[in-house]
Amino acid sequence: MSHHEQEQDLTDPALYVNRELSWLAFNERVLDQARDSRWPLLERLKFLAIHGANLDEFYMIRVSGLHEQLDAHAEPKQADGIGVRDLLAQIRKVAQRQLNDASTLYREVLLAELSAAGIRVRAFTDLSELEQRWARDYFRASVFPVLTPLGVDPVHPFPFLSNLSLSLAVELHDPAISEHRFARVKVPEILPRFAPIGGKSEDFVLMEDLIGQNLGDLFPGLEIGGAFPFRVTRDMDLDVLEDAAEDLLSAVDRGVRRRRFGAAVRLEVSPQLPPHMRQLLLDKLEIEEDDLYESQAPLGLSGLFQLASQNKSELRDPPLVQRVPPAWVEKADPFSAIRGGDICLHHPYDSFAPVLDLLSFAALDPGVLAIKMTLYRAGADAEAMRALVRAAENGKQVAVSIELKARFDEANNIAWARALERAGAHVFYSAADVKTHAKALLIVRREGTDLRRYVHLSTGNYNAATARLYTDCALLTCDPKVGEDVTELFNSLSGFSISPRYSVLSVAPTALRTKILELIGEQASRAREGRRGRIFAKLNALVDAEVIRALYQASCAGADIDLVVRGPCSLRPRIPGVSERIRVRSLLGRFLEHERVFAFGPEGEEELYLASADWMPRNLDRRVELFFPVLSEPIRKQVLEECLWPLNHEDCGAYEMEPDGTYRRPQLPAGGPRPDAQEQVLAVVARTRPRPSLKPWDAVPGPSIV
Repeated sequence: MSHHEQEQDLTDPALYVNRELSWLAFNERVLDQARDSRWPLLERLKFLAIHGANLDEFYMIRVSGLHEQLDAHAEPKQADGIGVRDLLAQIRKVAQRQLNDASTLYREVLLAELSAAGIRVRAFTDLSELEQRWARDYFRASVFPVLTPLGVDPVHPFPFLSNLSLSLAVELHDPAISEHRFARVKVPEILPRFAPIGGKSEDFVLMEDLIGQNLGDLFPGLEIGGAFPFRVTRDMDLDVLEDAAEDLLSAVDRGVRRRRFGAAVRLEVSPQLPPHMRQLLLDKLEIEEDDLYESQAPLGLSGLFQLASQNKSELRDPPLVQRVPPAWVEKADPFSAIRGGDICLHHPYDSFAPVLDLLSFAALDPGVLAIKMTLYRAGADAEAMRALVRAAENGKQVAVSIELKARFDEANNIAWARALERAGAHVFYSAADVKTHAKALLIVRREGTDLRRYVHLSTGNYNAATARLYTDCALLTCDPKVGEDVTELFNSLSGFSISPRYSVLSVAPTALRTKILELIGEQASRAREGRRGRIFAKLNALVDAEVIRALYQASCAGADIDLVVRGPCSLRPRIPGVSERIRVRSLLGRFLEHERVFAFGPEGEEELYLASADWMPRNLDRRVELFFPVLSEPIRKQVLEECLWPLNHEDCGAYEMEPDGTYRRPQLPAGGPRPDAQEQVLAVVARTRPRPSLKPWDAVPGPSIV
């Protein structure tokens, strides 16, 4: 044991960064992308929209949970030891600063650049007389019919304000009785947030501005004192108790419909909102002044997705040209391609088409006897799910583990569960206190007198849309040991198996934590013995205190540790005597870094693993997750070349985490392209893999090229 290992108390709260504050630091890095003029203009606008959408979800889930802890007088749950009330105060300070910065960026920088590029967001009062006339006609024809003005007085109670709804607080004066009144007008989500002006596709006025300037049509005979935008965020976490949910499908369905009535956790307002109206909203929503946030920008900047989707190729990233493995072009069908050797799909650089090809082909192939699959997020329009429905209708044994508690995808998953059951598939769900987050597909096929198992394991979801946006790694194999393990996995998910035995896979919540701690411990032991100990981990979040302590111990023992953590990270790197051999970086880019890739051991000897799990308590203790080795030598080389080596370059564009939890921006050279690991991977993939091409199996129903 080294001198460092003997001295340090690794449970000291000062050694840990609070998860929520670290998450806010991640969202600051997203905002930083919107500031970066090296991105095309509409991509910067997209990053600003993502920043706003992220903050919405943070309040709906994380802040709402903190409020529940506060109400229950709960003690701090995290290793950093910050009390809930203090944490909420710190969150408020950081979030308001980010809102101010986002507002300034939008109003003082991006609006001017958009205007210079021919996309103008204009105030109604700045329109010409002709344009105002056109806008009023548009209002009468397309907006006015769907508006519902709601007055508030002793006869008309204060209306319910749904989650993330944008509204106008309207001050009215009745000249007949010299009385002031309050009304609420909701800005309907079904209308475009940015209304086109004069039939032009590149001139817009904000919908709340258009409605606010035409309120006389809604309140004839009354004087309009003013109209002020405000927006409400509610608790959207879904709690389903197992003992109260015999039929989990119905329980989750009820919960999804009830969730819109969650308690208010945030009120966003225009600074111009008069104090008496501000107090009225606080009182009616039953929230404190500390839950109120002001912004000069349009409230709900996630609405900028509409503008960011403008069809202006010169203001966007170059089109993504996806590739496929060479075997997918060379072989006669998906099964022969996989039999030729394990295949790694690296999305979004590789197309999701091979997965859809495999499912569509299997649905009709007479040799296929059974298809089993886990579903976490498939989306509303899921070709993978339609292929499973076809397979069940064709008499295949189809069994699907559907996660009904996949946050904000519950309604889609309920719909697919019912469609699959109608087609004759076996559908089963995880227990109420456990989520099935693993991504696995098993196809059992008769070949001659034998049965062969084909397996797809992935770090990402069976969702063709997100496979164009997220980086994920997937393995296609017919390795018998992997097939046996995945069969055990599905038996444990659908039956009562308590401790299945796995030879290749490590599965949470039973064995994954132990496996990770063992792998970290092995590298610490190597270092203590004077050999090189090395750990590389690329993941979305690192907040598990036990894993962090193990990493601190490995660093103290002399192991070199390189962590690439996209989002929250509670570990503090480079602390003398604790983590001086640990480097933490965060990579953001055109694609959302979602893959979980791990290497243990010195270069050239490393064991490589892929996983569905981040290093968080929920993933290791309360979810079914998969952690699987990369055993094929060609795929080892591919994973190293595409997931690890690009991050070895100082110009990869990653942020560097400091011991205090802040992040240092990557150094940008004057002029030239922005440093970008993802661009390096695009170049590698373009060099090594062909484009998708039509194949003999393309006659099978369903898209073959995504």
